[in-house]
Amino acid sequence: MELHIFSHGYGQITYHIVLVPKYRYNIFYNKHIKKDCELILINICAKNGYKIHAMEVVDNHVHLFLEFHPSSSLSKVIQYLKGGSSYRLFRLHPDLKNQYWGGSLWSNGKFYRSVGNVTADTIKHYIKESQGKTSEESQLHRFVRSEQRRLDDF
Repeated sequence: MELHIFSHGYGQITYHIVLVPKYRYNIFYNKHIKKDCELILINICAKNGYKIHAMEVVDNHVHLFLEFHPSSSLSKVIQYLKGGSSYRLFRLHPDLKNQYWGGSLWSNGKFYRSVGNVTADTIKHYIKESQGKTSEESQLHRFVRSEQRRLDDF
């Protein structure tokens, strides 16, 4: 994954998101519902400009590894995914309404974790080492200490 240039910034926003059906029912055990869910999520992501790095629909939950524009909030992304997929799955599979009589397919909760190419320790180390130093000092420090680092160094 690479960093992207935006109108007023440079960076990357990627998240591991897990969507869980209410009551953890194994609704995706049904191959038709599983395939429709995959296609619907792909469609929602394409329509909204989200990039899917990975997706896995298992019997009772969905894993998504998404990248999206910084102007999109995580809450809105999850709202579009859950709301859009719920509406379309109920229309394609009306029998799901018998199982989910309350009208909502997904549980109220959500799991998300930001994902990047560096670890938290790497960022802490970078901030600690760059504070109060000119760029020449930082370059010199990096050049002088070019040997392999051990985990203890962080």
